[in-house]
Order: sequence, then structure tokens, then C-alpha cells
Amino acid sequence: MFATAIAPPAYAQSPAAEAIGSESFVAAAVRQVGPAVVRIDTEKTITRQARDPLYEDPFLRDFFGAMPRQPQEELLRGQGSGFIIDNTGNILTNAHVVNGADRVVVTLKDGRSFDAIVEGFDEVTDLAVVKIDDGEDDVLPVATLGDSDRIEVGDWAIAVGNPLGLDNTVTLGIVSTLKRTSSSVGIPGKRLEFIQTDAAINPGNSGGPLVNQRGEVIGINTAIRADAMGIGFAIPINKAKEIKDMLARGETVAHPYIGVQIANLTPEQAKINNADINSGMYLPEVYGVLVIRVLEGTPAADAGLRRGDVIVQVNGTSIRSADGLQVKVENTPIGDALELKIQRGDRLQTVQVKTAELHEQAE
Repeated sequence: MFATAIAPPAYAQSPAAEAIGSESFVAAAVRQVGPAVVRIDTEKTITRQARDPLYEDPFLRDFFGAMPRQPQEELLRGQGSGFIIDNTGNILTNAHVVNGADRVVVTLKDGRSFDAIVEGFDEVTDLAVVKIDDGEDDVLPVATLGDSDRIEVGDWAIAVGNPLGLDNTVTLGIVSTLKRTSSSVGIPGKRLEFIQTDAAINPGNSGGPLVNQRGEVIGINTAIRADAMGIGFAIPINKAKEIKDMLARGETVAHPYIGVQIANLTPEQAKINNADINSGMYLPEVYGVLVIRVLEGTPAADAGLRRGDVIVQVNGTSIRSADGLQVKVENTPIGDALELKIQRGDRLQTVQVKTAELHEQAE
């Protein structure tokens, strides 16, 4: 008789299994990106009008009359994160970290500090580029930018930054979902589809990198929800790739705009509205995008759109969500026309709306 030894089946090691070894995948990823992650400290001086407390006394106020408020200066300090994206000293961060700052100071992981210049920012995408000059060539650590279009729900996500003033902090989680719109997150005035993650993101993380298990940047940490635990959001790095060079040159990023406030509409929602005798309008019982308000002096106003219109098609394609319409507008070059089919009462109409530049309309 011969005994046959049966070898155990071979399994591909997962990152978790690798963590049992001499170095975890997290440590390897952080070692790669960590030196390029920076702390950003900002200062802004504001002027407030303040009264002398002496004249708050009613008797003295009646006796001397109204006293003018005296201007008082107050220094506001803020802190965020960022990461170096090239050897010339360009750093990517959030616009809200540096916008309006009188002074920006960047501190590297190795302890070096530099006064930085804000080269450009875009409030709509909450992205900014600041620049430092170390006086030497090719000595700055640079983060490797990944491809956010290739990430999937369940992928590892590592947040690196300086939350709550605690420098060089690393947290680990996964990609919880993709394409979470800014409107669904409750961040008005932005045009973003976030990466949602359960990696801990706290104040001070803003502008820092969200990286994959290979240490490649897949997002820019930007927002947390105060009413939720373990949910954070990051701007996909591919969105930053689209505009970072424009920001570095100080150019304005163009955002198409038609000038409507909108909401999703379903037949069920319309029926509930129409059954209310106190409702201000009768809504078509269809799927589409409800126009809640038309802003004056905008392309939508010029095209004749009205409150209560329901947009059911864009360029011949059915539309069912406000986010979907926003994407259509964003992807239309400024000055080009969108063909909108609208339901107004019991009638279908077609209108042409030319996009305009958002900043021009906001002025």
C-alpha cells in the first residue's frame, strides 16, 4: 500500500491575509503617499463693527445718543490637508480650505514649512491648487494619481490627512458607494458625484487624499455629514484631473447653466399634490423633472420655461431625475442648445434652451 499525500488547495492571498505578514498593505500604501500629504494652515483677517460696552447702558445711550460702532479686526485660523501633485510644488486641496485666506502655510511631513500661493480655485467643484517653492529642483515628494473610474464598491479606501489638528493620521475603510450626488448629500451649490466611504473623515481631513491599496490617490476627502456616523465623501480624482491644470494657471472653470431650480416628480407625488385642495398648482401625473423656480434673466427664462413645467425629455431622451438633467446640462458646451420637451398642464411643448456660463449668471 502506498500513502498518497494530498496537498491543500492553493488560495490567492487577500490584502487582509497579507496584513499578517511583515507589513500590511495599508502600511505600504501610506509609505508611498504619506510624504506627499501636507497640512494647510490658513489665516484670514475680518473686520467687525463693535460698540464700547460702556454705551450699552440705556442711561448713557440716552444721554450721549447713538454711538457709532468701532471697527475691530479679528484673526480667523483654519486648517486642512492637501497633497503634492508635481515636482514644481503644486498642491491639490479643497477650495473651502483656502478660499478667502490672507495667508496660507503648507507644512510637509518632514517638518518643512512654506508660505503658499493660491493659484486657482473653483467653488462649484470645491477644488483648489496652491503652490509652494522649496528653492530646489525635483526634491518634493509627489503623490501618484490613480483612476477613479476603475474603482468599485467594496474596494479598500484609506484616508490620509490631519483631522482635528492630529497630523499624519490614517484611517481605513471601503468604498461604500459611487456617484453619490451633491444634492443627495445635502451640499447645495456643488456639481459633484462623490465617492462615499466609511473610512473616518473628520474636520481637518478636507483636501487630503483618499487612496487605494496601492497608494494611488482615488479621491479628495471633502465632506462629512454631521447627522451620520461612519460616512464620508470624497471628490473623484478624475474630476480633479480634468481641471487641475486650469486651476494652476489661474483660469476660470466654465460651468454650463440654464437657470432653474428643479426636483424629481413621479405620478404618485403628482397625485398626492393634486388631491390637496390647498395645493398651489396642478401637476401632470407623469415621470419627469419639475421646475420649481425659474431665475430671472437666465436662459430658462428667455426660453419661456415656467414654474410647474415638467421636463420629460432632453434631446429626445426621457429624463426622470433632477440629477440626470443636471448632468445633461453640465455636459453641454456653453452656448449650445438643449431641446427640452415639457408637459405644461395637459399639453406637451418643445423649447430650445441655450446654456450660459454659471459665473456670469451669478454676478
